[in-house]
Amino acid sequence: MKNRESVSWIIVLLAFIIGIISYSSMPEQMASHWNINGEVDGYMSKSFGIFFMPIISVFLLGLFLLIPKIDPLKDNIRKFRKYYDEFIVVMLSFLFYVYLLTVVWNLGIRFNMSLMMFPMIGLLFYYCGILMENAKRNWFIGIRTPWTLSNESVWDKTHKRGAKLFKAMGILSILGIAVGKYAIFLILVPAISISVYLFIYSYFEYKKETEK
Repeated sequence: MKNRESVSWIIVLLAFIIGIISYSSMPEQMASHWNINGEVDGYMSKSFGIFFMPIISVFLLGLFLLIPKIDPLKDNIRKFRKYYDEFIVVMLSFLFYVYLLTVVWNLGIRFNMSLMMFPMIGLLFYYCGILMENAKRNWFIGIRTPWTLSNESVWDKTHKRGAKLFKAMGILSILGIAVGKYAIFLILVPAISISVYLFIYSYFEYKKETEK
């Protein structure tokens, strides 16, 4: 756990170092948001834009480290803590990757931001699947519906099903780079559909369990 936590802090520290080094080279108004066509449609001031993502990363890391201490079912989190800590590293790596793309773009190197994002989004989804298949019942991590939180068997079944779907969505997102601007639909449509499906699935699994 300590090694993964150290890696997480190193990722955050690297982001701040990059921000400090590149600050003087940034334009006064930094590009900060891109539409599905990879075109800039949002800006931030240099002072705010260059440190926004590192600060968000610090906040998220602090929150991630706090959750296992305050969850009423913290003993369950200990059972899959290895995967949880790895997820923290993956999430912070994702944010760091987005930050690097933003810095490089504002240094004047042009590329399709949307297409560059899809592989990392796919990896993030895939690891969410790994986390799901190992997650035990808790209040903060996983598919938290009234029915999964009320029944451990429903939790396990829903997460096993969700793990397969999120892994498939991860692979689909990575392949999305081949279809250009339409790739966003390979993320949004499956993400919404899977979320709705798992919500309904957990309800019917709960009904089965309570009728036994």
